[in-house]
Amino acid sequence: MPELPEVEVTRRALAPAVEGAVVQELIVRERRLRWPVPAALAKQIAGRKVLGLQRRGKYLLWRFEHGTLISHLGMSGSWRVYREVPPPPGRHDHLDMIVAHADGVRVLRMTDPRRFGALLWCAGGERDLQRNALLARLGIEPFDPRFDGALLHQRTRGRRISIKQALLAGEIVVGVGNIYASESLFEAGIDPRAAAGRLSRARCVRLAQAIRTVLGRAIDAGGSSMRDFIGADGRNGYFMLDARVYGQNGLICRRCSVGRIRRIVQSQRATYFCPHCQRR
Repeated sequence: MPELPEVEVTRRALAPAVEGAVVQELIVRERRLRWPVPAALAKQIAGRKVLGLQRRGKYLLWRFEHGTLISHLGMSGSWRVYREVPPPPGRHDHLDMIVAHADGVRVLRMTDPRRFGALLWCAGGERDLQRNALLARLGIEPFDPRFDGALLHQRTRGRRISIKQALLAGEIVVGVGNIYASESLFEAGIDPRAAAGRLSRARCVRLAQAIRTVLGRAIDAGGSSMRDFIGADGRNGYFMLDARVYGQNGLICRRCSVGRIRRIVQSQRATYFCPHCQRR
């Protein structure tokens, strides 16, 4: 499933093509995504300029003067930019957005084999967007200067669930998906089964820094191409080549050279960690 790094990689690839561009046409070949694509959407954005392309958690926010287009990649979605005539659409190519920029026309194509992605419209301004049901409960962004160990320590107090589950919930900090939670906890030397509410402030400081480090490294690597994800520039992500624990079950830990990486299941999600390096 595309997580924050994959969405940010997508945003960075799309932004030069869409920011400041005028939408000429939206072609919807399949409306039945996770939620139906609004029937009036093509008319709502045709002839309108994209003021900016932002990211909130795993959502892309296409900002217009009269509202915001919210897109989500779901489990298998991706956007692709074509500078020339794109190939004929395949069975999973559900949307084409044609935009006119100062240096030419671009075609942005959304592909989603499982159709768990989304393209929805939020009318109004910033207050309406913040109140949107998809965004209202999201935690702080990991690269927000306000996200630090003190905040993480404060927001985990009283929580009996494991720190891995607390990170995945996205209500404290967004974007720490399954792969990146395992990698961040390894970086911080914390057992993923440790109770979130029992972490010391010092360990929370290490974890907050680890989260930023791991997510930054993943963005630089183009994300993680586990199965379906391909960046908007057509390239795969290579973070998994640098993964320290995820997918490394049974291998000797690269940090301590003593422990063997273990795989366990937490809330039906695979977790990888080093029993020697990571402590409760």
